[in-house]
Amino acid sequence: MRLIALAATVSALVMAAACGANGQDGAPAGEPGAPLETRAANAPDQRPAFAGQTRAPGVRTDRAMSHAVVASGLEHPWGLALLPDGRWLVTEKPGRMRIVSAQGQVGEPIEGLPAVSARGQGGLLDVVVGPTFGQDRLIYWSYAEPREGGNATAVARGRLSDDGTRVENVQVIFHALPTYDGDKHFGSSLAFDRQGHLFVTLGERSDRPMRPQAQDPASHMGKLIRINADGSIPQDNPFANRQGGALPEIWSSGHRNVQGVAIAADGSVWTMEHGTRGGDELNRPEAGKNYGWPVIAYGVEYAGGPINEGITAREGLEQPVYYWDPVIAPGGMTFYDGAMFPEWRGNLLVAALKEKHIARLILDGNRVVGEERLMSDIGERVRDVAVGPDGAIWAITDEQDGKLVRLAAN
Repeated sequence: MRLIALAATVSALVMAAACGANGQDGAPAGEPGAPLETRAANAPDQRPAFAGQTRAPGVRTDRAMSHAVVASGLEHPWGLALLPDGRWLVTEKPGRMRIVSAQGQVGEPIEGLPAVSARGQGGLLDVVVGPTFGQDRLIYWSYAEPREGGNATAVARGRLSDDGTRVENVQVIFHALPTYDGDKHFGSSLAFDRQGHLFVTLGERSDRPMRPQAQDPASHMGKLIRINADGSIPQDNPFANRQGGALPEIWSSGHRNVQGVAIAADGSVWTMEHGTRGGDELNRPEAGKNYGWPVIAYGVEYAGGPINEGITAREGLEQPVYYWDPVIAPGGMTFYDGAMFPEWRGNLLVAALKEKHIARLILDGNRVVGEERLMSDIGERVRDVAVGPDGAIWAITDEQDGKLVRLAAN
């Protein structure tokens, strides 16, 4: 083990009053109802499908907060998962997984993980603690799997040894298909629902020849996947009987590069996906539905110009709950259910890579009614976010010298 001392507080984020939703009181600073986002859109002629679909009002928390670096020296950490004893599992993209204590002790790499394809956006990705960890100590992780002819996302599980130094009896429970020789858009975030189903997010591999596979029911690319904890197919999956030739693992389709998934208190599934220049999306994927990529999309191509026909809506294709233009580049996400900030309960916390903050989204049913930027002075790409046992917010930064950071009330 190597010990990294708890750093001094990096900054104090003193915040003023917020608007009335989900327990908020008062009004946001500045003009009431003014959008948080004020930059010019990449696609200024596009219009949201409904009021509030983009540029939600800015809100501010009436609480003094500060964040502190707990550990550093992590190489492009990607996934963050809380163990029952209060320590954290952290993945590093080159293929390592470590246990980090709440005091900043960083363990040696856990042994027994399969090889990863660590190039471009590939590598070791998300990690979650299994719902029956107390009985079987199973953990689950996603990664870019090297294969003959290329790579693709896979999900494995294994028993974390009693001393936390290795994983045992490793099984690969899901292999995304087809294999492709590329280095982008692997997804991949993991979340268990209360029934023990595992949701796996996948990208469509980015390159233009691969984009149409997001609409192909015989491909896993650009899909949200739902499997049982052992990799078998839930019988109530929308395509469990392979109607229309659809792969039975598919829950929803038409996604671009989904790197965040979280389960709400009511059991609904929510995802975050990257757009191009504009068009980062918050979705609430429902069984069997199609979320449009690349047929419909907000934003423009990276090089400029319209995405395909340049349309944002078509009958039979679902709209995002919310989108950003310009983008924030969303990573991991979680619903807040802690005790430290009771006024945040039910809010969605989203890691923002490009804009280097945590976005707090206030929800009213299926609509975003307020947005706040937390930890906005950290100056590093925030990759994943989680809630600690006391309700403090924990995050990892996707940097060569990546950090584990704790945000708490003063």
